[in-house]
Amino acid sequence: MMERLREGVNSIAVKIILGLIILSFVFTGVSGYLGGGNSTAAKVGNAEVSRAEFEMAYQNERNRAQQQMGDYFTSQLGDPAFVQSFRQRVLDQMVNQVLLEQYAESMGLRISDQQIREVLLSMPQFQSNGQFDQEVYQASLRRGGYNAESFAEYLRSDLVRQQILSAIEQSEFVLPQEVAQASMLLTQKRDIRTITIDPNEMAKSVELTDEQLQEFYQNNPERFTRPEQFKVSYVELSAEKMNQSDAVTDEEAKDFYEQNIDRYSTQEQRSLSHILVQDEAKADELLAELKAGADFAQVAKDSSEDFGSAEEGGALGWVEKGVMDPAFEEAAFALQNTGDYTEVVKSDFGYHIIKLDDLKAAQAKPFAEVAAEIKTEVAEQQAVDRFYALQNELETVAFEYPDSLDDAAEAVGQKVITTDFVSVADAPEVLKSPAVMQELQTPEVREDGLNSAVVEVDPEHIIVVRIEDSRPQTVLPYEEVAAQVKEQLQQVEGRNQANELAAQVADALEAGDNTVLAENNLSFSEVQSVDRGSDLSRTVFAMPRPSEGNLHYAKSIDAMGNIVIIELNKVVSEIDDQFNAQISEQLQTGHVQQDLMGLVQTLRNTTDIEYYISGDAQ
Repeated sequence: MMERLREGVNSIAVKIILGLIILSFVFTGVSGYLGGGNSTAAKVGNAEVSRAEFEMAYQNERNRAQQQMGDYFTSQLGDPAFVQSFRQRVLDQMVNQVLLEQYAESMGLRISDQQIREVLLSMPQFQSNGQFDQEVYQASLRRGGYNAESFAEYLRSDLVRQQILSAIEQSEFVLPQEVAQASMLLTQKRDIRTITIDPNEMAKSVELTDEQLQEFYQNNPERFTRPEQFKVSYVELSAEKMNQSDAVTDEEAKDFYEQNIDRYSTQEQRSLSHILVQDEAKADELLAELKAGADFAQVAKDSSEDFGSAEEGGALGWVEKGVMDPAFEEAAFALQNTGDYTEVVKSDFGYHIIKLDDLKAAQAKPFAEVAAEIKTEVAEQQAVDRFYALQNELETVAFEYPDSLDDAAEAVGQKVITTDFVSVADAPEVLKSPAVMQELQTPEVREDGLNSAVVEVDPEHIIVVRIEDSRPQTVLPYEEVAAQVKEQLQQVEGRNQANELAAQVADALEAGDNTVLAENNLSFSEVQSVDRGSDLSRTVFAMPRPSEGNLHYAKSIDAMGNIVIIELNKVVSEIDDQFNAQISEQLQTGHVQQDLMGLVQTLRNTTDIEYYISGDAQ
């Protein structure tokens, strides 16, 4: 039966069918995420959030999260539920923005073109040496997936929302009593003295009888249970371990360089200026002025509606193919001579007149400059190629000779590695993969003693495993764990004694009996001041405020696991005016955020909102 299954899995017909099924899943998955062919992601009242806008916003937010959280975020992206939730949050944010813009419009709030221009020119991220830098501006927009017009619209929307926030802020206030109360709670410190009792030290003096040890062993079998263990043999293939960049010859690297010369060449670049207007007739008038001898830069300053470039005489800086609107790019790269300008060019953003200011031809990097990089890449590719060739060989031989890994290892030039008896907890890292652990539990591997299927541990990293021997979970004999039993019971008794002593001392001191200190050879530390960041703060700040001559006592546990007796001497509330200002600002910000959230929720409740993301329609 098993042999027929193995042969069936490797047959050409089954592989073709599986391939078609996988393709159907791929396309179904894409369609599911994109919600079919609908070009609208959401409808908010009479406004729409286009799918293109949403996808750009999602990608930008994904890139931002990737930069902040790194590998953790990357691992989360492997969960379709997380991706769907993440996409929904981005779309919800976009819907909220539209709601606020509609609300601002209903209140008559507006942002003029001049305001946008002033903000653009003052933004520090677009400046060099304190001045607006057109090249920095253009590069920043390209990295963010914007062009001048779409970024201006983004700014307009953001400034409108800022107007709403400003209006809410002006209507909010924080009472001095609120600030004083918050400041008193946050800045309060407490003076304490402590006695630290180390349970480990007490454990050393604990005397135990054989009866106590036997009873502890009998009552706590889980402490002395050896988990199920296996001796596992495996053959591992990893492209990374096959990578040998020093084995790539200069001739191989040179051939790769010549075959991929475009990858090591800069693209042709053009320094461009343009004049942008929204009215075609006006564009024709400006073109006539230029043909009559008007200065291009001056006309751009006076008349261009591209806020970012107009101030610089229309200069866009250096531009490569593939970053501009197609119609704009076709016209710009058709110009032959420096100083030439186009006729009126219509794009999705309006009507342009484009001028060629300078030209940089494509230029290849010298081979010597990229040789090391090429050798690394060629070695990686060679390793991957060898890996996939050997993967097929490993899979075939491991299935054909299922009772041993020796033939499979020899076929791929690797060694069979055999562990000692290991459990899930102490297995080698390569075996801890959930996929490997799952394979070890299959009846074929666990019960029949056959080789496993090939398991992918990581990209270009696979393994075949088999179980050579096993032993079941069992409670170890007392004789084998006697030392452990004694050590663990001593620790338990030491902690119990430390807790009992601390409780006894704290109760006696609370009752006014100080003789308990001398009787137990204990003394308090010097006075220390603690705030809410202390590991003892939960206990300290729950203790009642002491009165003169009436101190309070309690016991707690510190970060090291020690038992601590605490004496509370004094509560200190010294309010710093500068700190008060920060607290007032934080309270104000909190109130504003609450008001804004309330406003958004009200707008959501009173506006028709439709989602077109698959599975999230409302």
